[in-house]
Amino acid sequence: MQDGGRRWQLVVSTGGDALRQERLTRDLYAALHETEGVVASFTEDDAAVQPGHKGVGADEVALWAATATAVARPASQVLITAIKEWCARDRHRKVEVTYDGHSVSITGRPDAAQERVVREFLDKVGEAPSNSPEGDGE
Repeated sequence: MQDGGRRWQLVVSTGGDALRQERLTRDLYAALHETEGVVASFTEDDAAVQPGHKGVGADEVALWAATATAVARPASQVLITAIKEWCARDRHRKVEVTYDGHSVSITGRPDAAQERVVREFLDKVGEAPSNSPEGDGE
């Protein structure tokens, strides 16, 4: 699926609490695993980090997610909706989503401004080719 889909980096923010971050990241992983059209894995499981890409910090646990291109709704919306639903379980949850050099934070209690920022993010990344490597410039 990675070859035909889009690859996203996901970092659960917990304000420096490494144990809580690991627990919540594993919970997000489980939620994404149940989402049709999304494949997720831990970044440490991905030995082939592309050169020139910033990784997550040494003490952070992160996920990558690949979205399928053959789903009824646009794949990016499927992933973002799954993350929003996961974050909505607790107002203190926050996930930093990065794709192709663009990032957005999704929280458990989004306001109208955050919803607008998420829509703008989806508009930006929606123009990116779905099979190009992250951060590949022309």
